[in-house]
Amino acid sequence: MILGLNEQEWTSLCRYAGIGDPPGPLTPASGKEVPGVWQEAVDGMLHPAYVTDASWELIAHNAPFAALFPGGNVPRNTMRWMVLDPGGRHMLTDWHTAWAPLVLPQLRAALATRPDDPILRQLEQEVLADPDCAPIWTGAVAHIHPDGDERPLLHAVDGPGWVTMCAAQPMTAPGARLIVLVFHAGEARAHARTPALRAP
Repeated sequence: MILGLNEQEWTSLCRYAGIGDPPGPLTPASGKEVPGVWQEAVDGMLHPAYVTDASWELIAHNAPFAALFPGGNVPRNTMRWMVLDPGGRHMLTDWHTAWAPLVLPQLRAALATRPDDPILRQLEQEVLADPDCAPIWTGAVAHIHPDGDERPLLHAVDGPGWVTMCAAQPMTAPGARLIVLVFHAGEARAHARTPALRAP
C-alpha cells in the first residue's frame, strides 16, 4: 500500500495534489469488499437491490432481487450474466440493442482503471470470443454507468416490464457498486420523462 495509506487517504492525497479522484485503485484488493452493514441496508429496501465488487462479483442482494430470476437463482457475476449467459440475454429484453451496447462499455471502462484484474481480463476474453458480443465490443459507445437508465426486462414473477436503474458507489470500495432496480410491469415506460430532482 502506497505510504501506508487507506482508500480515503489515497483519494484525499490525489485531490489535494490537484489530480482529482485517483486514476486507479490503491491496491488490487481495493473495491473487493464493503462493510458488512451493506447486507442489512439492501435487505431494508423495497425495490430489488444488490451490491457488486469492482469485478461485478455479487457481494450482497435482497429478496426482491432474487425474485427477478427463475427459481431465485442469482448470478455470481452480474457482468458475465448480462453479456454472456443465455438466461441473461432472455431476461434482458432487446438484448442486442437495449442492453449489450450499454453494458459492454462499462466493462471496457473498468478495464481501463483495473488492467490487471484477472476476473475482468477473463470477461474480456470471453466477450471477444463470443460472436454476438465481439462486434458490439469493437463499436461500443462511451457509456460507463447505468444510473438513470430505463430498459426492458422480463421479470421471472411479474412478467415483461421496464426497469429503471439507480446506481451508486460504496465510498470505501472504489469500483464497487450499489444498484437499485425500480421495476414496473407492462409495456409503457414509467420514468422516461420523470424530471430530475433538485434542492429547492
